[in-house]
Amino acid sequence: MNILIIGAGAVGIGLAASVKSQGADISIFARGKTACAIRENGIERCGLFAHYSFGSEEINVYEDYESIESDLFDYVFITSKTTANEDIAQNLNQNKRILKENGKIIIFQNGFGNDEYYLKYFSKKEVFSARVITGFRRPKRHISEVTVYTEPILIGSLQHESPESLEEIADMITDSGIICELTDEVDKYLWAKMLYNCALNPLGAILDVNYGKLTESEYSRQIMDKIIDEIFEVINAAGYSTLWDSSDEYKDIFYSKLVPDTYGHYSSTHQDIQRKIKTEIESLNGKVIELGMKNNVDVSANRIIYNLIKTIENDFK
Repeated sequence: MNILIIGAGAVGIGLAASVKSQGADISIFARGKTACAIRENGIERCGLFAHYSFGSEEINVYEDYESIESDLFDYVFITSKTTANEDIAQNLNQNKRILKENGKIIIFQNGFGNDEYYLKYFSKKEVFSARVITGFRRPKRHISEVTVYTEPILIGSLQHESPESLEEIADMITDSGIICELTDEVDKYLWAKMLYNCALNPLGAILDVNYGKLTESEYSRQIMDKIIDEIFEVINAAGYSTLWDSSDEYKDIFYSKLVPDTYGHYSSTHQDIQRKIKTEIESLNGKVIELGMKNNVDVSANRIIYNLIKTIENDFK
């Protein structure tokens, strides 16, 4: 099996090592210092579960699509930041020859609706989405450390296609030590992650605090409550569903368990702003705003948070 990983961050390196440990041939699309680091050192997965290390001679690294031979890949894993989706989708469309006839794309990203970029060029049977809440970090450019595990990686289709053909991928990831399962309800789990991320990520970044600190002020709690309420209205109006029947039911577990379990965590949005790079706000609160506008739902709290992040980003190159 040949797999191309596009996005050589913590998740990409971690998944690459996972499926490599189960016999897959792995290619990684990377550039600059990251490409050099992998060519020099190979890749490694450490932290929780099994420790895997593969030498540079065992991993293919590509910096452009032109150098990739035709009919090579069974799967493409999209593990980049969501800000790169439009560019990646266009490049894959222009280079469809690198995929085998039944090749499939699996999106391992934050946010909701990222498959839409790829569905412009590929069929519903070719594009799948994954919910990942396993914690990965990248202490070095070629190393991924598994730091947190709470629930399995889930793979499914937002377009109601059967994920049955992806059983081999789920089994490989599971056999590497990180449980991965297929689901016909990936939208429910992606919305569950959206509720958590949209409430915490941008606000923590704006206020420069960790998740737990946000719950200690009645004012920040009011903001998060309003964001959550609006998202539930959007979910219902857009014809989706999630794991809780109401926003109040979700807020009970959000404040009693979800945030306390990750009290000291700083969001990826916070990290992006500290590094002065564009955030994934478009696929988080930006997606809520898009669906709210389509379905005539008031999403003013999400829009204020979105506008504040975009204002901060104005100073980034």
